[in-house]
Amino acid sequence: MVKEIVGKRVRDLRINRTNMSQEEFAKKINMNRTYLSRLESGKQNITIDNLNNICNGLEISLKIFFEIFDEEIN
Repeated sequence: MVKEIVGKRVRDLRINRTNMSQEEFAKKINMNRTYLSRLESGKQNITIDNLNNICNGLEISLKIFFEIFDEEIN
């Protein structure tokens, strides 16, 4: 369940903040597009380093990334 929530958050932020395709965003942050796709679909675990890389690409902090989780996981 957590993988799906994290993946949805990444996808929503990517679309809303950058309006980039997976391929464009993956190139921007030097990440494999297939990895990003699997992550966004909740099929891939993520490391904190990769999440930090994504947040940098979105120009947000990890704190902002996680701020919605109190409501969604409980």
